Amino acid sequence: MNLELALRMCEASVKQAWREGALVSVAVVDAGGHLVAFQRMDGSEIAGPALASGKAYTAVARRMSTADLAPLVVPGGELYGLAGDRYVCFGGGIPLRDSGEGRRVVGAVGVSGGTVAQDVACAEAAAALWDGG
Repeated sequence: MNLELALRMCEASVKQAWREGALVSVAVVDAGGHLVAFQRMDGSEIAGPALASGKAYTAVARRMSTADLAPLVVPGGELYGLAGDRYVCFGGGIPLRDSGEGRRVVGAVGVSGGTVAQDVACAEAAAALWDGG
């Protein structure tokens, strides 16, 4: 993950948000969950920065999309109790994998501010720029 690509991913996410009619925050993190780039649209929700960064961190830490993680953290789920602190377990976080044999997670994008479906669409728009390293 590098800054130039992370900024382009933020831009792609914001463009998708305009198409979706959403006001979002978007975060791109590296393999350690550290913030590389962040953008917040004017007028977006106050919790967006924390949630977008949390979704990106969660996608790296759990090596799966936060949309796929959501059903696992509900009462009775395999990972019930995981949500909280830095873990944000609803749609909008997508891990980015390298193109090697192991498909190692090397970063993630997280989006928050719209509906879950809008956040996922915006995260997918950003992730579409990732070429696997």
